Amino acid sequence: MATIAISSLPVATAAAVGDVLPIVQGGTTKQVTNALLFTNATLVTPALGTVASGNISACTSTSMVMVTPVIGAATGTSISLSSFSAVSAAAPTIASATTIAPTTPIAFVSGTTAVVNITAAAPISTGGGAITLIPTGIFTWTTAGNIALAGTAVVSKALTMTYDATTTKWYPSYVA
Repeated sequence: MATIAISSLPVATAAAVGDVLPIVQGGTTKQVTNALLFTNATLVTPALGTVASGNISACTSTSMVMVTPVIGAATGTSISLSSFSAVSAAAPTIASATTIAPTTPIAFVSGTTAVVNITAAAPISTGGGAITLIPTGIFTWTTAGNIALAGTAVVSKALTMTYDATTTKWYPSYVA
């Protein structure tokens, strides 16, 4: 096919089957002869996977996974979250001990025994993450094990422990 210089294009109102359509690719004009043209096409909404952002008020689910919210934007008095979720069952209560091993994203912690180590469950153990402990007793945590800062629990004040897989340490949200 020969290269054709196009200085202006005519105004088209419709294309018919059999029309030859010019396209420009890499500075060379080519023609498309087997193009499919649709009239009154029906568009189908695809089934989407995980929503990264947007309005999810109309979404429904029978199961959810706990994740740490990611702040998308903050302006004035409002913030936009790009993801959030909830747990599928009530938070269990575990007793404070030298080593505790929470198996859910949220757990109540009873008792007064000092916590020295927190076992990081998968996938937190390999990539990091956070758990929320809700104290029902006044226990302490120390730096003798895998906790970076020592502190004392405040009853009913949620304590977020964030695990860093590189340092293999837990970092508390407060150290009262």
